[in-house]
Amino acid sequence: MNLIIIFGGILLIVLLIVGVIVSSNSERSIVEERLSQYLDDDKQSVDSAAQRSVVTDWVSRRVEKTSFGDRIARNLARADIKFKVGEYFVLILVSILLGGLITWFIGNRHIVSALIGLVGGAFAPSMYVRRQQKKRLQKFNDQLSDMLNLMVNGLRAGYSTMQAMESISKELPSPISDEFRRVVQEMQIGISMETALENLLRRIPSEDLDFVVTAINVQREVGGNLSEILDNISFTIRERVRIKGEVRVLTSQVRTSGSVLSLIPFFLTLVLWFLNPEYLMSVTQGGPIITTCIICAVLGLIGSSYFIMMKIADIEV
Repeated sequence: MNLIIIFGGILLIVLLIVGVIVSSNSERSIVEERLSQYLDDDKQSVDSAAQRSVVTDWVSRRVEKTSFGDRIARNLARADIKFKVGEYFVLILVSILLGGLITWFIGNRHIVSALIGLVGGAFAPSMYVRRQQKKRLQKFNDQLSDMLNLMVNGLRAGYSTMQAMESISKELPSPISDEFRRVVQEMQIGISMETALENLLRRIPSEDLDFVVTAINVQREVGGNLSEILDNISFTIRERVRIKGEVRVLTSQVRTSGSVLSLIPFFLTLVLWFLNPEYLMSVTQGGPIITTCIICAVLGLIGSSYFIMMKIADIEV
């Protein structure tokens, strides 16, 4: 009973901290912080610093300037998740505590059940971030041909490159409008177009976008008809998107089968553990060496099968 009270108290404190952190953030402070991240600006604005909580400020000072913190900030920006690095760490802590507490109650208050929840809670936020990154990148690539058509029409109508990008930020839907609004904001505060486009490519690691950025940078160096160049690139990207869509449809069964068949053993193991842990523990009766060999063999077969099926479905376009 005392252990339950302790877990509940810790959970309430963590949730209170998260509520204070999230409520103290505004959209303006998030934009300012992300601008400073990608412009290598070491100074923080006074308003943004005043709105930081003590916990996130302490974590951010020690983590954000490291390569690990920079990678986390980049991943959050690519997924368009409006969290600071310190807030993300608090979210992971909450996820770990919730996962461990829930599985501890469900799994007959066994320490192994709590460990399963702790591990799952530790990986859940990063899995969600990667999923959001993939969805956003796919949506951006699907909108890229429309963006190029709008930009080409603007250039032919007499717009400058910056004016054409500004029209993209106003007329197209998210996420491509958000990213080009960011590019326009960077150029308006004095950043060169080349640097702003490099920052865009850093946030959106798209091969198709790399073609566009390279074409714009080359045209600015050597000259030429940018609208004609982008028109040709737009046709190429449009065809690539069409072919990728067809390939994705044709290989969807293989990818789904590989994912489902690879997850079934883990899912059944978890179900057996929570329903009848004594039955599952009978595997360990042969001794630790035999048990380790069995686990390694099963994991090796599952991993190799999943890798082979994903390589079959991975068709380069």
